[in-house]
Amino acid sequence: MSKNMRSREPMPHQDPKDRITNFTEVALGYSEEQAVGEAQRCLNCKKKPCITGCPVEVAIPDFIKLVAERDFKGAITKIKETNALPAICGRVCPQEEQCEKYCILGKRGEPVAIGRLERFVADWEAANNGKDGACSASKAAQSAERIAKVAVVGAGPAGLTAAGELAGMGYDVTVFEALHESGGVLAYGIPPFRLPRTILKREIEYIKSLGASIETNSIVGKLYTLRELLNSGYSAIFIGTGAGLPQFMGIPGENLNGVYSANEYLTRINLMKAYMFPTHPTPIRVGRKVAVIGAGNVAMDAARCSLRMGAEEVTIVYRRSRTEMPARAEEIENAEEEGVKFSLLTAPLKFNGDENGYVKSMECIRMELGEPDASGRRRPVPVEGSEYTADVDTVVIAIGQSPNPVVRQSEPGLETTRWGGIVVDEETMATSIPGIYAGGDTVTGAATVITAMGAGKKAARAMDKYIKDKLRKS
Repeated sequence: MSKNMRSREPMPHQDPKDRITNFTEVALGYSEEQAVGEAQRCLNCKKKPCITGCPVEVAIPDFIKLVAERDFKGAITKIKETNALPAICGRVCPQEEQCEKYCILGKRGEPVAIGRLERFVADWEAANNGKDGACSASKAAQSAERIAKVAVVGAGPAGLTAAGELAGMGYDVTVFEALHESGGVLAYGIPPFRLPRTILKREIEYIKSLGASIETNSIVGKLYTLRELLNSGYSAIFIGTGAGLPQFMGIPGENLNGVYSANEYLTRINLMKAYMFPTHPTPIRVGRKVAVIGAGNVAMDAARCSLRMGAEEVTIVYRRSRTEMPARAEEIENAEEEGVKFSLLTAPLKFNGDENGYVKSMECIRMELGEPDASGRRRPVPVEGSEYTADVDTVVIAIGQSPNPVVRQSEPGLETTRWGGIVVDEETMATSIPGIYAGGDTVTGAATVITAMGAGKKAARAMDKYIKDKLRKS
């Protein structure tokens, strides 16, 4: 294998010194020449193992071959046969654990940069006004006689995917979104420097062009129950309400001012645009010394946002070692380049406040790794006598999220797990109530965007079969 076949085209980035002063996108994207060069590395394997790792079944070698031939319009058309959100997936999906994990080139070098190529063709389409695919889909969807009405609860990645699939099949789709903007975690959780809002809005408009309508500020479980929707003419419902319930540590001081859940912190900054205050009216208090508890992608986002919001020192506090950190390697590297510090094998014990109720310090203890626990990771064990105190004036707790409880609490017939996830049939995503389906983080707990999209796609197929079977019998 030649050297150029072993190594992928590097992704251009903003310089770290510049990017921590703004919220514009860090990764700048491939040029046409870089994209073609990277695509030409693909072996176009007969067995196409990369498709195995794609939850939405993109014909990866086919679209890459078209990129190599400079048929960028053909490439985006091929992707959109199975994936309606390519510009998003190309930016935020963990391709290294999915499609790229199965790339043959990865056995002796670096795998083909599938995600970067997907991003490239999606951006090429927008830059060149190459919207023929979207326009033709829109005309077909608008002219087709509607089969039945279906409801989608939640306009996050699972809900948007289900809505796009169902609209394309000929259904009259209404998406009910609780927030004032669509996108779910894509809008409130992921910062603009990873997913620009113009990109997100562009992808949502494509879903709407397929024939789906979106009603924002509509909280299902409060304005309407699931039963009321079924009784008002909707033949089936998909629930994609995500994992918006923050988890806390249960230690003293978590109720102090300046201690945030990552959900609130990122929602204020990203969705409510606190980074543009006072142009936008939502403020947020970010101190000089910020501690972010946790080491997943959410923690990295919170830490990197803190730097951009003016913090002088930002530290990731994690009770395991770097090897066990669940965040993408790329996000960890970006955080390090930007100056985020890491306090590993460390666990908070208590947050201390000042006379006004604001957090001022954090008591911690050093940890060491013992035997593996149920997750397969080595269990952190406290080191006796290693306690110490660190000065902090802002703490962000990013140790996980649970499924949003509003819908399930309004429907007692909906079977759920002890931790709040909706129970579904894994093959069809059907819930315990006939005609109601669910997928994404509301089923699995916090996971990846592409996994949620795969669930939405699977549910849409099952809903189509369910409705058509009912129509045949009626």
